[in-house]
Amino acid sequence: MTLLLKHLALGLAAAASLAVMPLHAQPNGDKPLRIVVPFAAGGAQDVIARYLGAKLTDKLGGTVIVDNKAGAGGIVAADAVAKATDGATVLLATGGAITIAPHLQAKLPYDPVNDLAPVALVGDTPMTVAVRTESPYKTLADVLRDAKAKPGQVTYASTGNGTVSHLTGALLAQASGVNLLHVPYRGAAPALTDLLGGQVALIVTSAASIEPMVASGKARVLGTFSRAALPSLGMPPTVAEAAGLAGMDVPVWVGVMAPARMPAASIEKLSAALVEVCNLPETRQRFAQLGAVNTCGGGAALGKVIAEDSQRWAKVVRQGGIKID
Repeated sequence: MTLLLKHLALGLAAAASLAVMPLHAQPNGDKPLRIVVPFAAGGAQDVIARYLGAKLTDKLGGTVIVDNKAGAGGIVAADAVAKATDGATVLLATGGAITIAPHLQAKLPYDPVNDLAPVALVGDTPMTVAVRTESPYKTLADVLRDAKAKPGQVTYASTGNGTVSHLTGALLAQASGVNLLHVPYRGAAPALTDLLGGQVALIVTSAASIEPMVASGKARVLGTFSRAALPSLGMPPTVAEAAGLAGMDVPVWVGVMAPARMPAASIEKLSAALVEVCNLPETRQRFAQLGAVNTCGGGAALGKVIAEDSQRWAKVVRQGGIKID
């Protein structure tokens, strides 16, 4: 079993839809700090939230509750946090509900800019483009060459319409001037199954999702959408290196956001604690085991990443005429 699977198994074993970690003192008076996770228990983001919650024990005291609210690509969780009034509820945020949904949904029940405040940037989970081991494609250049010769015939699987997986594949196609045929799935598991079965040529998915397939020799990563090669995947080239394309560093960020109405003092206190935890060597090691990179920063750093991310996906959606059902 890979390190990733071991950690996910630990997360599943410890998880329920609502998990409470008792601490010694309360960071917000008598109120526990609630971290809302927009995914089901046991996934990489859930494990990250529980790790951060446990580490906040030493930094803030009090009680930390990890609350899993999956649904609608993170919109359910983001809406719940945006409307929270207790001054002690935060969101373990990713791009889906914050920087992608506004460009694909006609109307959201919250405003990600005005209703939510960035607290801290804690990491990113790089995206990858991969093939099954038996694929005739040995390099990303092979893929793009074939795609140019056969427009619309080279397929790539994503984890669903409107997901970061979908849009990252679209970004690759747009930047390289090729027409890749998008095949959406309901999550990474069925997409990986069809990749290994040869039903699709490529998959665009997170390092965390593909790592077990690479470790077992079933898949090869042709490129990572990151600044540097990832040791956990055997140091494949970045997409920029593999295809000679600029602007292919696409951080799939993980951060903490709070309701805009949360007191500034509470946000500042939590931000400082999270940055301190994020910079621990132990955190770097734990995140690496999950296929993530602990990219640390306060609220300003997260705000900058969100703004850049939103601009990137707005352009991809507009240029590709992307719509969701």
